[in-house]
Amino acid sequence: MSRLTVWNADTNDQLLVTEDPSRIAAELKAIGVRFEQWPRADLPADADADAILAAYRPHLDAFLAATGAGTADVIKLTPDHPQKDAMRAKFLSEHTHTEDEVRFFHSGTGNFVLHMNGKVFDAHCGPGDLISVPANSKHWFDAGESPNFAVVRVFTDTTGWTPHYTGTDMAARFPAATA
Repeated sequence: MSRLTVWNADTNDQLLVTEDPSRIAAELKAIGVRFEQWPRADLPADADADAILAAYRPHLDAFLAATGAGTADVIKLTPDHPQKDAMRAKFLSEHTHTEDEVRFFHSGTGNFVLHMNGKVFDAHCGPGDLISVPANSKHWFDAGESPNFAVVRVFTDTTGWTPHYTGTDMAARFPAATA
């Protein structure tokens, strides 16, 4: 289930918690983040990448045409992956990218946490959710200690995904609500 939690970045006061997809989309749109829900394909959570891409092709093609992004692929991470801890750590600190970070969740969950306009926005995404974090937005990502997801990544240039760390302690001060 999708959820958005918003805090005041200075006082740590919780300002909003909502599971209403329309409200989530509106709150995130106000800070330039795209959030939408696509109809879920009738595929198992462990479907292979080709099946996932084929199932969502109509939505992907429309998204690629509208945004000018170049291509899409699928990445999966499971609790038994030998590099899961290193992969989690890479994106757990506040950072930016030079390209929009677009993810569509076929299965599993993860949190994109954004630090913008004096607030922290924790977008807990699940199956059917698409989120597009604009280039140069301060954020971090967490799928928990036992990540288990399959997501479609949309990109123009994969070098734009290199994280540029801000050096702040924001991610430690505002851990994602992964449950």
